[in-house]
Amino acid sequence: MSHTHTLYQHGTLALLVPGLLDGTITMKELLEHGDTGIGTGEGLDGELIILDGVPYQVDSDGNVNVVKDDFTLPFANSHFAKYRHLTDVNELSQAELDKKILSMTSNNTFFSIMMHGTFTNIRTRAVKKSHKPYATLGETAQNQSIFLKESVEGTLLSYYSPTIFDGAAVGGFHHHFISDKRDFGGHVLGFGGATGDVEIQHFSTLEQHLPVHNKDYMNYDFSDWDILSEIHDAEN
Repeated sequence: MSHTHTLYQHGTLALLVPGLLDGTITMKELLEHGDTGIGTGEGLDGELIILDGVPYQVDSDGNVNVVKDDFTLPFANSHFAKYRHLTDVNELSQAELDKKILSMTSNNTFFSIMMHGTFTNIRTRAVKKSHKPYATLGETAQNQSIFLKESVEGTLLSYYSPTIFDGAAVGGFHHHFISDKRDFGGHVLGFGGATGDVEIQHFSTLEQHLPVHNKDYMNYDFSDWDILSEIHDAEN
């Protein structure tokens, strides 16, 4: 039986901030915890979106690749999909969509949004893979590629985290996108208009998995960092 009320998270966004970018879970292991999800590869190697058990990576050249079982990730979310219809929207900006969704549900629990439809003036990004010694998240994020589509049909996959979990995840929405043609996607920076069907899935349980076998993580002192500011600067 799949646990459709559980959100599985490997790693934390906080560990990315100082550049703890080792891949500490394989895609094969991640898929044991869900058929749907998002993440990034070792060294921030592109942006991942998992749909129907297929893990797609948008790399820094804008290519969409299906990654293999041995692909590793420092951070990822996954869950077993069991969405229900929430609402239909027409030409809503990202800010308007976020606001509408929150007006229809609670912001005190984790949930996922899946929206299929047409998106206009959508901007996405993906980061070029880096290697040890890794730079910080802020420095690495400066080496990002930004992609733009005037109009594209595809799927928006999002996770919402309550503010009190800021640092473990991004407090608020974290959006990834992939086109129906599987030729465009990434971490969403914004869009002008979204038209389509919005589905939602709530989680009552967060299963937080930490990379306890990674010495760099286990020995790192996070106290010198303003983790939340760094996360929000890099994510926006």
